[in-house]
Amino acid sequence: MKKLISAFFLVVLSASALAGHHAKDGHKDIVDTAASNDMFSTLVTAVKSADLVTTLKGDGSFTVFAPTDEAFAALPAGTVEMLLKPENKQTLVKILTYHVVTGKVTAKDVAGLSDATTVEGSKVMVSTDMNKVMINDANVIKADIMTSNGVIHVIDTVLLPNDVKAAL
Repeated sequence: MKKLISAFFLVVLSASALAGHHAKDGHKDIVDTAASNDMFSTLVTAVKSADLVTTLKGDGSFTVFAPTDEAFAALPAGTVEMLLKPENKQTLVKILTYHVVTGKVTAKDVAGLSDATTVEGSKVMVSTDMNKVMINDANVIKADIMTSNGVIHVIDTVLLPNDVKAAL
């Protein structure tokens, strides 16, 4: 798990350096796609801090439930700053890998799911109702941003594993 989190952050860090890199199919990888969108600046910073950039730039495929900057801002005051400190890297990795599922899960695929196992190891609950998709308590506000190594679904809430939620 530590290696995966480190790779996720490394992917984010590499995104800036490789912003012009594109796959043969014209799609950028997950990190480059996130780095090129202003609504993910906090997520990209977190991925870099967690050393997960290389992982998320890897072959994949991955499904990432990507919280917006507004989602991070809704956490209790000081939480993001605390998580970005080097001594809290393991917790940050745990949170970030809780937003990643192995494989490419599109919006169409979600209809048949009630849960999904994250890279972190815990399950997230998936619910659909009247064309509305939720991952735990987060609304999917934009689905199916295709990348060269997976798919991004934009969510409006930062997902927190139960043990992390209890500690915050």
